[in-house]
Amino acid sequence: MITLSSDFGSPYPAAMRGVLLSADPQIRLVDVAHDLPRQDVRAAAFWTQFVLPEFPPAVHLLVVDPGVGTGRAALVVRAGDHALVAPDNGVALPAARALVGDSSVEVFAYAHDDPASNTFHGRDVFAPAAAAVHEAGVANVEDLDAVSPADEYVDLTLPEATVEGAGEEAVAHGEVLVVDDFGNAITSVPGPFIDGAARVRVNGERVPVGDSFAAVAEGERLVTVGSHGNVECDVNRGRGDEAFGLSTGDTVRIERIE
Repeated sequence: MITLSSDFGSPYPAAMRGVLLSADPQIRLVDVAHDLPRQDVRAAAFWTQFVLPEFPPAVHLLVVDPGVGTGRAALVVRAGDHALVAPDNGVALPAARALVGDSSVEVFAYAHDDPASNTFHGRDVFAPAAAAVHEAGVANVEDLDAVSPADEYVDLTLPEATVEGAGEEAVAHGEVLVVDDFGNAITSVPGPFIDGAARVRVNGERVPVGDSFAAVAEGERLVTVGSHGNVECDVNRGRGDEAFGLSTGDTVRIERIE
C-alpha cells in the first residue's frame, strides 16, 4: 500500500498516482487528503500524525513543500514497518514518531536526478522515490542505491502546552494548532487537563465543558476533547474559530474554575 497526502488540491495528485501506477499497476493507492492547509507544514504534520497510525504497514507519500525547487533534500523516514517519503522540512517526523516512538525512527536522504520541473517535485521526485521504496520493501530501504543515512535533517515537534498550578487553580498556556473544516479550533492543551471540569475560562471568558457537541444548545460555545486527544474550542453546529475569535497559531489560555 502507498498512501498519498498533500496540499495539492486537484488535479496534481492524479499525476503522482500515474507515476506510481506506471511503476507497478498493482500498487494499492489510498488517498489520505489533498486539501491539507496550503504550504502549512505544521498543520500537515499534525493531521498525518493523527491519521497515519490507523493504517497497516505502508509507504506514505507526504508532500507539503513550500521549498519546492530549492536545495532542500528528499527524505525517506523509516518507522518500523512504515516508511514516509517527504521533503526535508520536518513534515514527516511527527507522524513517524506517532507510529513507532522517537528512538525507532530512521532518517535517510534520497538522491535524485534533476527533476523535469522545479515546481512539481511531488510527481518528479517523491512519487518515484515512493515507488522505489515500495518495490524494495521498507525493511530494505538502505539497500537502494539512491539512499544514504541522513546526518542532518530538519526536525519538527508540535508545540506543547505548559500547565501552572493544580486542581481548580490550574492554568494551561497553549496555542491553536489547526482549525478543521468544521471550524473547531484544536489547541495544544492535552485533553486530561479538563477532566472533571464543568466550566473553564478560555482567554478570560467562561465556557462550559462538554463530552460531545450536543452537551450545549445549538449555536452555543463549549470546550471538549477531540478524537485526537487535544482540547478544542467549538460551537454546537457552528464554527468555534469564529465564536472564540481564534485562528491557527493564536495563543490560548485555559483556566480550570469548576
